[in-house]
Amino acid sequence: MSSTAIGLASVACMLLLIWGGMHVGVALAALSFVGVWLIRGDAGVAANLLALAVNDVIADYVFGVVPLFVLMGLLVSVADIGRETFEVANDLFRRVRGGLGIATVAANAVFAAITGISIASAAVFTKVAVPEMLRHGYTPRFAVGVVAGSSVLGMLIPPSLLLILYGVITERSIGDLFIAGIIPGIVLATAFGLGILAMGRWFPGFVGGRAPDTAAPPLPPGAIAARLAPVVALVALVLGGLYGGLFTPTEAGAVGAAGALALAAAKRRLTWRSLWRVLVETGHITAAICFLIIAASVYSRMLAVSGVTDFLATLIVESGLGQAGFIAIFVLTVIALGTILDSSSILLVTVPLALPALAGFGIDLVWFGIVTLIAVEIGLLTPPFGIAVFVIKATLGKESPITLGEIFAGAAPFAAIMAGVLVLVILYPPLATALL
Repeated sequence: MSSTAIGLASVACMLLLIWGGMHVGVALAALSFVGVWLIRGDAGVAANLLALAVNDVIADYVFGVVPLFVLMGLLVSVADIGRETFEVANDLFRRVRGGLGIATVAANAVFAAITGISIASAAVFTKVAVPEMLRHGYTPRFAVGVVAGSSVLGMLIPPSLLLILYGVITERSIGDLFIAGIIPGIVLATAFGLGILAMGRWFPGFVGGRAPDTAAPPLPPGAIAARLAPVVALVALVLGGLYGGLFTPTEAGAVGAAGALALAAAKRRLTWRSLWRVLVETGHITAAICFLIIAASVYSRMLAVSGVTDFLATLIVESGLGQAGFIAIFVLTVIALGTILDSSSILLVTVPLALPALAGFGIDLVWFGIVTLIAVEIGLLTPPFGIAVFVIKATLGKESPITLGEIFAGAAPFAAIMAGVLVLVILYPPLATALL
């Protein structure tokens, strides 16, 4: 069997193993070892490749950004900033039909700008927004659907953990990727809000809710300022310093984590027990991501050794598909993988395979990163995996009558809206590149 055939067989085996339930990192590492062993005919060479990858891949200053932004997001969650942001958004949109849904989207967009973790957003707003919407007569399906849909904003609006991973994989500036995510993130949040208005008008049975509240007095400006001040300060500290050239992304993560720690302590929401829990969870998330990065790097090296990357690049460029056809196939593949994989795994599996073809077509990797992320986010809402949906179900608890099926059904309109925004970004690239 030729080296290229071994590489192609490993791709097929990888999909089968993942579909069968094997952890993505384990599957990638095992197939890399076996692949290099078969290609070189020496198990020692394969073992050395694994050892070098573990030593080289994440022994880089830039990887410090991962645990720092994760720590910042978890500390912000502990500080209960999500609840306060939701209260302000609810006050602003209470006169609009579907206003609590729009408030959830607006609060999630702000929350995304200081966390970058969609799972944290889903967990926080399941506790904060869903009970309020149910209390005001919104249907359970709509209440959980809004939270599921808007939670994915955390992976697009900077700082985003997925944008960091994409930047590491493609060796592109994380700062440029953050900037590129601003306009698409705002467009997606706006589209969610308009979609809720449309559903409230034409599909009131799906949305539910009482008549808009016009009698309740608005929050005084001082109360609004007090609730938003921590968010504004942290966003200005992290993103202002990053875009102003004062910090590198890693330094911005450190400053943001320190600011979030000070904020949580000042609000007296942080105990030694909760701090320890946050630190342990940060370690778990970081270790899982680093293991995936190592495994994906080893697998990419195995594919390069086998010649599969050059073979696929030549095949795609000379197939006559063209750039548009390649983008369409890639996006559909990413969305399909969202039914079985988490978002980080999708990036680490698909992007290295696509890079040679991207170079052949001369595609802007920053724009392509935003396209890829939106496609990945759609996968967060699609069955049977849909990690955002499972996080919401777990947060609701076993006693909740809301089923997984209802959450998926509620999230479906928001997945459709995301698909529309994805098409818009593909057809009009300046949405992602105008600020660069």
